[in-house]
Amino acid sequence: MVRTDEIIAIIDRDTVQFSEEIQHFLKTKDHNLCNLAKGSYKSLVITTGQLYLSPLASSTLKKRSKKYSNYENLL
Repeated sequence: MVRTDEIIAIIDRDTVQFSEEIQHFLKTKDHNLCNLAKGSYKSLVITTGQLYLSPLASSTLKKRSKKYSNYENLL
């Protein structure tokens, strides 16, 4: 579970795969990477303390973030 007030960014898989800067960032933060997707991931969620590979699309997460307050969980 991730609190919405901890989220810094939600990035779709295509952007992650095609951005050399994000790939480099992920390599340097590999110890903080948590894969929540059982198969391939659909988005990357960057929080204040952790990185998550999510099975949910970035558009779905965006809708959920608008629905919930800062004190509720998003994932």
